[in-house]
Amino acid sequence: MAGIGSYLKKHTEALVKDVGIEPACELTGKSKATLGRYYSDHPEHADRFMPIDAVVNLEKSAGYPHVTGALAELQGMSISKDERRPNDTPSSGVNSDVIALSQRFAMLMSEYQQSIEDGIITVNEAKRLLRETSMLQQVLIDMKLHLEDENVGS
Repeated sequence: MAGIGSYLKKHTEALVKDVGIEPACELTGKSKATLGRYYSDHPEHADRFMPIDAVVNLEKSAGYPHVTGALAELQGMSISKDERRPNDTPSSGVNSDVIALSQRFAMLMSEYQQSIEDGIITVNEAKRLLRETSMLQQVLIDMKLHLEDENVGS
């Protein structure tokens, strides 16, 4: 349990620092000292963790859901963000999905080609490849759902 607690405290600290200590205090209604205790590695604070409602309030303002991501990783899972804009027009069916799939695959291959040109894939290049892979995955999920809808109707 000590390893898990330490891991969660590190991600709690990353969350508070991502948001900023002053805004974190305002969003959670907690003092700087209290927030500090939630990620302190001192033995007297080993059993103190940030309440989940405070985590939710901070993660809404953070650039990344640090604690939620850590919890997912501890369970052998991962989280992903659907980066499509809400005003994107949804595809009208499998035909549109096939077109979107080919376009996304082409974008992934383009990113890969650019990334591998010098023989080394940097961290930023890997992040771009991962983002494109996730977008390709989302197109496949949409396609799967459309195919399931068409099969239910038959």
